[in-house]
Amino acid sequence: MNKENSQYLRMIQMPIGSLIVSLAVPTIISMLVTAIYNIGDTFFVSKLGTSASGAVGIVFSLMAIIQAVGFTIGMGSGAQISRLLGAQKTEEADRIAASGLLAAVSFGTLLSFFGLLFLDGLMRFLGATETILPYAKDYAGYILYAAPVMASSFLLNNILRAEGKARFAMVGLTTGGLLNLLLDPLFIFGFEMGIAGAAVATALSQCVSFCILLSWFLRGKTIVRLGAAGISKRTGTYLSILKNGLPSFCRQALAATATIALNVSAAQYGDAPVAAMSIVGRLFMFAFAVNLGIGQGYMPVAGYNYGAGRFDRVRKAFFFTLKVTVILMAISGTAGFVAAPFLIRLFIRNDVEVVRIGTGALRAMCLAMPLVPLGVVCTMTFQSIGRSWTATALSLARQGIFFLPLILVLPRVLGITGVQITQPLADGLTFLSCLPLAFSFFRDLEARLNAG
Repeated sequence: MNKENSQYLRMIQMPIGSLIVSLAVPTIISMLVTAIYNIGDTFFVSKLGTSASGAVGIVFSLMAIIQAVGFTIGMGSGAQISRLLGAQKTEEADRIAASGLLAAVSFGTLLSFFGLLFLDGLMRFLGATETILPYAKDYAGYILYAAPVMASSFLLNNILRAEGKARFAMVGLTTGGLLNLLLDPLFIFGFEMGIAGAAVATALSQCVSFCILLSWFLRGKTIVRLGAAGISKRTGTYLSILKNGLPSFCRQALAATATIALNVSAAQYGDAPVAAMSIVGRLFMFAFAVNLGIGQGYMPVAGYNYGAGRFDRVRKAFFFTLKVTVILMAISGTAGFVAAPFLIRLFIRNDVEVVRIGTGALRAMCLAMPLVPLGVVCTMTFQSIGRSWTATALSLARQGIFFLPLILVLPRVLGITGVQITQPLADGLTFLSCLPLAFSFFRDLEARLNAG
């Protein structure tokens, strides 16, 4: 009880800036290591050729689908757990956590079974060309075997962050990520497994991460407890988790759909555009990892304080997070724009077409980077305070409402340039759509403060 009270007081009394930074730094490190090992996969696999590099982009769509499941259940559980702990309802938080773990394992197993059953057709659906297909199948098979573990890791990671234990989450994720970087060259080149070696390295690393994350709960280091007795038999519990996680599902599922649409559009012009856009996507995610890490450090602060009725702290947290992320994304965008050719050549130096297409796409994305944080912070805010439908609508915007129509139209009109500029245009339109929702949110907070 003392441990719970201490954490509760920390979340509602510690200065906002210091609190968010303390939660965000471990999360940022976790996200950066994840981004680095994603880049590491792309870097090592690119040494096998352009088609192999394109396969990484194809399987990235599959991993986005697995992430969609994990984040839906994980952030759906985590958002509720933050509010319940803020309201000091620990037993209800335990029930949500245990039920969420069961759901993550179940959905991950279904993905694994059906993905392996229809592997060939799945890779074609994700955008694999005939030359990319063999590489994609070798990579995806091992990833699918690890799907239940990967989905469960996302769940445990989000629970730890929800209760303010981001450092514990960092240890699990960074250990797995660093292990992945060490195993990649060993399996790909040392054991001569080729692209399958990269997949084996990823699968093994994810299993190690899961074991470390689970150990914190089994050793009693957390406020929330996992146990078979806590698993709910009520359908409403699972529907509540899915409803709260719906914004994350839309965001992740649309990310996967957008990547598939991007690969299919790029594949019309050959393997080089698929490889180029895969590299650009990984580089963007590296810059975006800091933005996302700060946002995930912000979410439990917003949830705790909203649940505790501290609306003034919610407002301060929003503006602090937005200011920091905009500044960091502006710096990243400027650096990426200047260094774009050099960054693409780090992966594939000898394919002039990959370098040309990748440089143009990366520079276009860098121009839009300062606009991205508003959408992220708004979505996470509404998800944290339980306004699931508003958060879901925002999640649909960036890579659904805006990206998908643009990727279907612009390449037909502008050719490969349309492929390169679709995401930056979607980011700009998302920014504009967030402005009225943000103003409405602050009017509501002001009313609650005056009423209190």
